[in-house]
Amino acid sequence: MVYSSVGIRSLALSLPSIRRTNDYYIEKYPELVTLAEQKGFARLFSLTESTPSNEFDREMLPYLSDPFRGTTERWVLGSDESSLTLEYRAAIDALNAAKLSLEDVELIIVASVWPEQIGFGNAAFLARQLGFQGAAWNIDATCGSTPVALQTACALVKAGEYRNVLVVISCTYSRFFDDDDTFRWFTSDGAGAFVVGSLEPNQGILGTKTVHTGALCEVLFAELTQDEQKNPRIRMQTGKGAKALGQTAAEFLRQCCEGAVAAAGVTLEQIDFFLFNTPTAWIASFCTHILGIDPKRTINLYPQYANIGPVLTVANLYHAAQLGKIRENDLVLIYGSGAVGVASANVMRWGNVALGSDPLNKNDSTVEAAKNRSFLSC
Repeated sequence: MVYSSVGIRSLALSLPSIRRTNDYYIEKYPELVTLAEQKGFARLFSLTESTPSNEFDREMLPYLSDPFRGTTERWVLGSDESSLTLEYRAAIDALNAAKLSLEDVELIIVASVWPEQIGFGNAAFLARQLGFQGAAWNIDATCGSTPVALQTACALVKAGEYRNVLVVISCTYSRFFDDDDTFRWFTSDGAGAFVVGSLEPNQGILGTKTVHTGALCEVLFAELTQDEQKNPRIRMQTGKGAKALGQTAAEFLRQCCEGAVAAAGVTLEQIDFFLFNTPTAWIASFCTHILGIDPKRTINLYPQYANIGPVLTVANLYHAAQLGKIRENDLVLIYGSGAVGVASANVMRWGNVALGSDPLNKNDSTVEAAKNRSFLSC
């Protein structure tokens, strides 16, 4: 059966057990904080010239006096947690919210940045842990994985290949940086999941635009090393082309967002709410300025979540829906972009999306964050 109205039916977000504020690093590594400007994190997000040369640099300028570049909290895997445990929790939560069983799902699409085992994605591992009997495969589009996974799942359901698709996204950056590496200051761990299926008429995905980010192939690279027990481990490093992030950001944003609204047959002015992947504290402001939209039409969770890669898109969607910032039949645009991956935007008419349990209320370590939700109204 071919479906014409396809989109997200449920959303879930899963966070690890450890929450770290800036005080943790200030107290544990005071000398490192003092010397932060000499380290990799500050070198990546700094000015190459004495004055800003593009809009990205101009938006970053107010944060240069802060060694944490606008980060206030981040979430880190506990000793008994992994990308797979986060994915499993998010998957079950999304299915429960949608009131579906595993038997109702025919395909699982997984994007893990990156899983514990080197060389293989988590799709088969997650399917085995869930006891799932259907199809499961991995995709890799770095921080652009969420809109691409949504695009792929919707296309398959629209074509009649599958009825319900479970999409699971995870990012566990903390495993790629040592505790005393300043890059760890702006990275987080987490997972998100959503069920894609048929919706009410005229709801769901209306238009998409995706392009590759080959211009950013030299920004980041993975290095294979060994831990203290001689086990292989991956370390993420910045390359010589790091400044290309700021130089290409505006073009990728315009190309994808304008392309997606054109494909949907609407205009940027008609979009009710925008959800941008926010890997830095200033990206949301950067995007609103470039597109010329009211900042009230988006949300920025970066200070409290830090950079959880493609999971940020799921987190932004979850909290925007939780707060009533997006409601049924609203026009919503999501955008994500990643180095050595893709930039992608989707325009959808929001359905009656069921939300999984609040990730900030799941255990004792999140109580403090749950009590202070003022950031979610920004």
